[in-house]
Amino acid sequence: MTADEVILLVGGMGTRLRAVVADLPKPLAPIRSRPFLAYQLDAYAAAGMRRAILATGFRAEQIRSAIGSRWSGMEIVYSHEEEPLGTGGAIRQAAGHVLGDGGVHLANGDTFLRYAPAGLEAATRRADARMGIALARVDDVGRYGAVEVSDGKVSAFREKGGQGEGLINAGSYFITGEGLSRLPADESYSFEERVLLPWALEGQVAAFTDTRDFIDIGVPEDYARAQTVVAG
Repeated sequence: MTADEVILLVGGMGTRLRAVVADLPKPLAPIRSRPFLAYQLDAYAAAGMRRAILATGFRAEQIRSAIGSRWSGMEIVYSHEEEPLGTGGAIRQAAGHVLGDGGVHLANGDTFLRYAPAGLEAATRRADARMGIALARVDDVGRYGAVEVSDGKVSAFREKGGQGEGLINAGSYFITGEGLSRLPADESYSFEERVLLPWALEGQVAAFTDTRDFIDIGVPEDYARAQTVVAG
């Protein structure tokens, strides 16, 4: 049985987008008059998710008011951080709302990606890894930092500032039940530093590259591009 719950990290302040969207949290930035988050939720509902756990922080009430408790047949649950917990702390807290024991899907609330969550989960289980990560191929890795892959698993992360075509972290993951049980119990920490990097070095992060249409709306030029790609 495949996992049918997803955690969406929607607590960021969106400082880079403030000049374009001044009065809304980043996940509610309008894409052709609909919130960006609406397109993410539509995609996960269409993929068979039955519960979405929204990890909120900045302007949480605006998100709750816009999204409510049901969306396209999915139950919407909120995991609110009263103080900044870092990506790891926010994920750990939200994981407490997961009902199933087979794992959970996870995505950043400011990135868009077309992919099959079930495919990512299957790739993770085939690799016998604690976590799988969706990767996107881009023309220039400089803005993001490159990801290196070996034998179907992530082998290294390279810092921003490189150049040329390559694979990048597209901000969508699957974490197995075992992986959830191994998340650090600290209240506040970085998911990237405390989980993603060390697990990759242990050979515990599967790579999934069957993806397209990656967009990071936190950057104004990508936000403009999202108006046609995301709503297309």
